Amino acid sequence: MTTAYRIAPIFSVRDLDAALDFYQRLGFAVRAYAGGGYGFASRDGIELHLGVPSREHHPGSAYLFVDDADQLAAAWRAADVQVHAPEDTEWGRHEGALVDPDGNVIRFGSPVK
Repeated sequence: MTTAYRIAPIFSVRDLDAALDFYQRLGFAVRAYAGGGYGFASRDGIELHLGVPSREHHPGSAYLFVDDADQLAAAWRAADVQVHAPEDTEWGRHEGALVDPDGNVIRFGSPVK
């Protein structure tokens, strides 16, 4: 049996350049695929793929497991991004979220302190 060790969510985006700029402001290293219509955003060992769909746009979502959700939220707010403040959940996570310009949702969380 093969073990999966990594996942890269693929977000549908309308404007690849705008999406790459947005994720770069969040601290991701970004690059566009040379063939066009596709890009990558990576940070701290995680990777998001960004693709311009050939047909209808369908937003996606991803969950980032982080050490300190408050610290990440503050850094993203400093990049002039609207972030839903992290809150403690009944399942033991301190979670926040943001929505990118294309409607994709990034939820992020750390253990409750």
